[in-house]
Amino acid sequence: MKQDIEITTGDGVAKAAIFRPDNGASAERGIIFYMDAMGPRASLDGMAQRLADAGYTVLLPDLFYRFGAYGPFGGNAFGDPSARETILKMLHGTTQEMTKRDSGTFIETLTAAGASGPIGTVGYCMGGARAITAAASYSDRIAAAASFHGGNLASEAEDSPHRLAADIKARVYVGVAGVDNSFPPEQSARLAEAFRTGGVDHIIENYVGMAHGWTVPDHGVYNETGAERHWKRLLELFDETLA
Repeated sequence: MKQDIEITTGDGVAKAAIFRPDNGASAERGIIFYMDAMGPRASLDGMAQRLADAGYTVLLPDLFYRFGAYGPFGGNAFGDPSARETILKMLHGTTQEMTKRDSGTFIETLTAAGASGPIGTVGYCMGGARAITAAASYSDRIAAAASFHGGNLASEAEDSPHRLAADIKARVYVGVAGVDNSFPPEQSARLAEAFRTGGVDHIIENYVGMAHGWTVPDHGVYNETGAERHWKRLLELFDETLA
């Protein structure tokens, strides 16, 4: 069951949606769903509802709200030069620090919606790094964080999530595309070292044969077998950690 809402942040008003189980059951366990670079759309709504039907209250915010109305863009929008230019402008103009600040308000929104206990985060593509950054920044509430085909999780940038490992108390799962230029093998090794040194309970799993975006149904590289494997891992993480 989807409910469209607006969230007032320090920088404006973000459109968002809250998803609850379709059977009407209450769900005290909360999840923040960090979008990919194409933004909220029917495909992500379906994924958020699947999470909700597993027993969670799920918040899917528009991280690009500072740019006003845009799109909508489908999973293959990068193939359109005009759409790609717009998406990259919004992506580069929405920093990790911005989303980190917003995440405090997202947690407050989930709490007001009835998610009073520990919270999980999950992010796809650009959202993967933000899900991990949120876990480090709000370790008192976030008990589990997952990234799937997340890019630049252990880059040279000052705001790279791997630098925050020592602040993470959550269990972390990272699902890696077999071939992904945004998260090459050297970054995977750097992330693993940072997590081990920082004492993070984590798994980094390589999905051989999967391409960046394989979990999202409207991506041209969507792989049903790989996507179902991702759902199994994600639900196991949340069910075990947020009980």
